[in-house]
Amino acid sequence: MTAVVEGAASSVELVEHAPAVSLDLPDGIGRALAAGDIVNAAPDPYAPGRWSLRAGSKVGVVAVSVPGGEPFTVRITPKVPIARLFFLLGYSLDPRSGWRDGQVDVAEHHDLLPALAHAVERQIDRALRQGLLQGYRATEETALVVRGRIREAEQIRRHFGATLPVEVAYDEFTTDIAENRILRAAVERLLRLPGVPRDVRRRLLHQRTRLADVTPIVRGQPIPDWHPTRLNARYHHALHLARVVLDGASAEQAPGGLRIDGFLFDMNQLFEDFVTVALRETFRGTHRTGRLQDPHHLDENAAIRMKPDFVLYGPDQSPLAVADAKYKAEKPEGYPGADLYQMLAYCTALGLPEGHLVYAKGNAPHAAHRVRHAGIVLHQHALDLGQAPDGLLAGITAIARQMCPDLGV
Repeated sequence: MTAVVEGAASSVELVEHAPAVSLDLPDGIGRALAAGDIVNAAPDPYAPGRWSLRAGSKVGVVAVSVPGGEPFTVRITPKVPIARLFFLLGYSLDPRSGWRDGQVDVAEHHDLLPALAHAVERQIDRALRQGLLQGYRATEETALVVRGRIREAEQIRRHFGATLPVEVAYDEFTTDIAENRILRAAVERLLRLPGVPRDVRRRLLHQRTRLADVTPIVRGQPIPDWHPTRLNARYHHALHLARVVLDGASAEQAPGGLRIDGFLFDMNQLFEDFVTVALRETFRGTHRTGRLQDPHHLDENAAIRMKPDFVLYGPDQSPLAVADAKYKAEKPEGYPGADLYQMLAYCTALGLPEGHLVYAKGNAPHAAHRVRHAGIVLHQHALDLGQAPDGLLAGITAIARQMCPDLGV
């Protein structure tokens, strides 16, 4: 069933995997949405001049700007409650940092982008309460005095043996370090996105002022790496969320001067990350090792590659269990059969008698299928994302017990 929005629209609100919406759109915007892999967009076959828009697994907000015209905004709401989504996100990023205890505060916001902007700003504020973190940054420059060490090769190449100026390299103790640059980049990114509430935007501007002496990351430049340490511990939550903002950014120039700008979050990836990280944490300390996105080959000639989401190994590094996470819209009749064929291939190549598919709960309960002439059992589990965090983790533990009954987890 397709809902119809009458008249030319400047925005539309869609729900993840909900029925399509038909509305009056300029062809350029419709084509841009379709080409940008933002939503399923196609001309409405029953209404000439209208476009049918249907959200898939990507949620967030995107603005399509037409030269000389008003931007068209698409907001896609997840089916999962915002607070639950942030638990899944936080646990996937750092499962041992107490995300269940409200570390990611989404306040009263019910849409993804306002909630994310609020959470990022609050975490940055907490990170900077003791002042900006300082650290050593490797610096190379041309100077009139010697500082650090002389770069002899550069001195000869650039100055032909002249004494001054001198090419030097040294470590500078400064606030202009990767951690602060990432935070500033996230703030700048959020300030450019449509749909950030006025009060959150005001607080983000305050955070940008606090980070004013930090070198901004120019669009197109790679995001600098950072590594969690004891010294930057108060930044960890803020940095994790900042990377979510930067990794989910979408901005491109489309043909004809169209511009697409916004933030999109893939629920497929979020569900996969949560399930695999939670399984790995469940088996931690059991002398078994869980590996995520573990590369293997289906054939003996190593020509056909495959990458199960999660493979559990024993102390002797032999495979004990395999699992794949499948967040997708189920058909009314139940789980998609293609997933079973994929899991059968994993079990065959790894020499395992059982395989496990984990879905977000929908139309079908747990099921198990014994493959004819092979004896391999394929399990399909349903994880209810509507549960509280403790219930979600208990569901993961129950799946882990079925994967490896003798571990006592």
